[in-house]
Amino acid sequence: MSDRLYAESGVSWAAIVWGPVFALVGALAELATGGPVHIVGWLMVGAGLCAITVPWVYARRRFLSLEVTTKQLRQGREKVAADQLASVTDVGVPVGARVLGGGWSVPRKYDSLPVELADGTVVLAWAKDVEALQDALDRLVRATPKEA
Repeated sequence: MSDRLYAESGVSWAAIVWGPVFALVGALAELATGGPVHIVGWLMVGAGLCAITVPWVYARRRFLSLEVTTKQLRQGREKVAADQLASVTDVGVPVGARVLGGGWSVPRKYDSLPVELADGTVVLAWAKDVEALQDALDRLVRATPKEA
């Protein structure tokens, strides 16, 4: 079993509740103003917003989540084994460095972290808290035995 050193989920499933809460606030506003309350309409609005939020949350959790365990680094759909990680400190970023996770660039609102792999290539890892990611990866690199 591998122990989790660091993880980011991409987004919480609680985001699905935003639509129904918005609909409830709308219905309460109608009730407070003394006008007719369109219960069926607000239920449809809440259900519709919830329905379009589910795929958004699923996609963010699948493609923007990351996890560092004692066995591997997982960024989105891509996994890098622990023994393939060489260094995360004092690594320069070459032009055209590949971004982990399968995207063309580091996701918006995420910071990048250059990671040197065992074969000498440099890739870009990313996280919202890049210092915590660097700390977890540094601990992983130091704890993983390298092949001779």
